[in-house]
Amino acid sequence: MLAIFLVGTAGSGKSLLTSTLVSWYIERGSHAISVNLDPGALELPYTPDVDIRNYINLQTVMESYQLGPNGALIFASDLIATKLDDLQREIDEFKPDYVIVDTPGQMELFAYRTSGPFIVKNLRCENRAVLFLFDALLVSTPPNFISIALLATSVQLRLASPQISVLTKRDMIGKDVMKIMKWASSSIALEESMRDGEASQYLLSSGILHELIRLGFAHELFPVSSVTREGMVELSATLANILSGGEDVGG
Repeated sequence: MLAIFLVGTAGSGKSLLTSTLVSWYIERGSHAISVNLDPGALELPYTPDVDIRNYINLQTVMESYQLGPNGALIFASDLIATKLDDLQREIDEFKPDYVIVDTPGQMELFAYRTSGPFIVKNLRCENRAVLFLFDALLVSTPPNFISIALLATSVQLRLASPQISVLTKRDMIGKDVMKIMKWASSSIALEESMRDGEASQYLLSSGILHELIRLGFAHELFPVSSVTREGMVELSATLANILSGGEDVGG
């Protein structure tokens, strides 16, 4: 069993890509299932095979602990780790080749509190990888691109797992995808684009960029569309290299 965790800022397309990945693997003969770890999710573009909401009810948490929506969401997210045995039992019953894990919409509740790293580390599987989603609509300016790259680096440090940077919504930005991909592959191109900004912003962004490169945290981007499925061949091939030596499992 191979586990793929999807992490990213709110609205970056985690749930939609979860649905697409499950369908992608099933269509190629593998047994893939989806796991929803967001106790606050109201609607999802897929029907989860395993759902944390069956164990943690946000409304019940609010009433039981007299918490507002935000406090209840934080508390519920912390409770996820206590349900790992139940989630693991459900997952194991499916005997899947791939487990696609959709993490909470508010990324900080998963990556920066105790439960997220605990689950990534302790979910029993043969291998695991993290997909960090760069929202194409969000990273269309150099400062935003660098900010999200810094966030991706922080998440990589927190979750301590092989991580792939995915540019989502490539179908929504037209030719801008080439600009963003150029930034990802060329620090010179990114720095040139930054020069049009304010001096103080340029100095800070440039300093962060150079430090990320020096420390080896430059991010190769894989542009995908969960709608048109552009880029899925390249993404799945990269996942196969990380998880299973280049071969799809179960296909």
